[in-house]
Amino acid sequence: MATAPPTRRAWRTLIGLLGITLVLFGANALGVHIMKQGTWVPELALDLQGGTQIIMQADTDGATPDDEQMRQAVEIIRQRVDATGVSESQITTQGSDNIVVQIPGNASQETRDRIQASAQMQLRPVLVATQPANSFVGEDGEETPFPTPDDSMNDEPTAEPTNGSDLAWVTERLIAEMQSYDCTAEDNDPEHAPADEPLITCDANGQEKYILGPVELDGSAIDNAEAGVNPQNGQWLVSIDFDEQGTEVFGDVSQRLYNLQDAQNRFAFVLDGNVISAPSMDGVITNGQPQISGQGITEESAKTLADQLKFGALPMSFEVVSSDTISATLGSQQLVIGLTAGVIGLILVALWVLLVSYRALGFVIIASLIVMAVLTYVMLCLLSWRIDYRLSLAGVAGLIVTIGFTADSFIVYFERIRDELRDGKSTTAAVEDGWSRAKRTIFISKSINVLAAVVLYILADATVKGFAFTLGLTTLIDILIFVVFTHPVMQLLVRTRFFGGGHPLSGLDPRALGAVHHTRTRFREPVAATGRAARSRGEAERRQTIAERKRAQELGADDTQNTNREGDA
Repeated sequence: MATAPPTRRAWRTLIGLLGITLVLFGANALGVHIMKQGTWVPELALDLQGGTQIIMQADTDGATPDDEQMRQAVEIIRQRVDATGVSESQITTQGSDNIVVQIPGNASQETRDRIQASAQMQLRPVLVATQPANSFVGEDGEETPFPTPDDSMNDEPTAEPTNGSDLAWVTERLIAEMQSYDCTAEDNDPEHAPADEPLITCDANGQEKYILGPVELDGSAIDNAEAGVNPQNGQWLVSIDFDEQGTEVFGDVSQRLYNLQDAQNRFAFVLDGNVISAPSMDGVITNGQPQISGQGITEESAKTLADQLKFGALPMSFEVVSSDTISATLGSQQLVIGLTAGVIGLILVALWVLLVSYRALGFVIIASLIVMAVLTYVMLCLLSWRIDYRLSLAGVAGLIVTIGFTADSFIVYFERIRDELRDGKSTTAAVEDGWSRAKRTIFISKSINVLAAVVLYILADATVKGFAFTLGLTTLIDILIFVVFTHPVMQLLVRTRFFGGGHPLSGLDPRALGAVHHTRTRFREPVAATGRAARSRGEAERRQTIAERKRAQELGADDTQNTNREGDA
């Protein structure tokens, strides 16, 4: 006999789930044994593991920075820490001129240097702008890297440059260096390039490569920068205010650039050696209030650029006054308590589904929770070394809360199946029809959970982000388990004698569920029932159609007449 299509689909789905699981474990094993970066134990956050605390003091020549300056400094430092891949870090102000940076685990020297480096804002004219490629296609059709410049190449300008935009700065060796320059190389150090010499660098996204002229202005010339909307076309822009000296210098630069063509018409804003914006000069600006606009500027990028320009304009740097190892704020004991609470929750759910409600059907719920736990664990391990995700106590709380949400999915599904059995359907038909009815409800509820987790992650404080992240991740895994494990397993189980025959211990016994008829066309008389059976039968009676209720009333009337006749006799 040929295998039934639902059975064949169920086996294919379960095999697909096995394949997904093997791929995830294989990817993590690759990171552990080959790349030497992975881990089989999820990394812990600052509150559970401890880490490194760096205290930096603002150096402002005796002046006290205001609250706005310190807020901007905290935001820039947070961006720098996040750029290194460190998550669950805490960056706060202490007093009027200190910033405290707390990083989980041992902070690398690269991270320390990145945090300590002061924001250097430079304004340089663009000499050459090109694509970021550092290779070319030869006559044989193969891609070949540009050669590293040799010492024989000319490194002196052919003539004395007259200004920052003079192409005499571009020497033979400088062109060769730009061609071989790799925007993604880790050893690039454009931040420490001399201010009076040309600079080879790229934009922050690595989409364009530049040769820039000497520094014309630095960040100290910027008094303010604000993001806003152009009332004429509704596009976002960034408005800049220069100080008196900056206004004069920028006026001269704009007059020079306005008469030039192509890349030389552009002026680059360079933060820590990388170009954050290189707009063209569309007019002579003598009032010291230029605006950066364009099709590619969005609300988010405009606000970020404004913050970067304002911070670069601050005449202050930071000095590290202490760097210490700190212990966990909560400790491993709290982690054990959290995990114990999760285990207790799982045990209570298992006891309830096995002994109180679903009998043997409860093993499907337990198996689904186990599969979900396995996938969640390997995902946390992968994220630990791929995006440096760290599990905090708030994240553990998100995992525990998900146990209840996951159980809700199974309860909705199983109750739909039971409703179909009360209507007189076979177990195989009840599983398919119950799935069709339950999945819409579950998908809608889960989408709301995911949306809430996303909103909470975006808007909440850093201490709550761990909860939102694990809640969203486990909700998505819950949906996956529901589709590729729970339903296929039910499709297979109802084709066994124990479940398909409605054994009293299976949880799918129509009589135990209080069904008021055996099939759609053959009714049985309601019988006296007590306890849970009475409540179940009452639910089934409420689900009867009008025709079924009339039939039951007729049967009840006939029974009454027969009783009266027997009494008269």
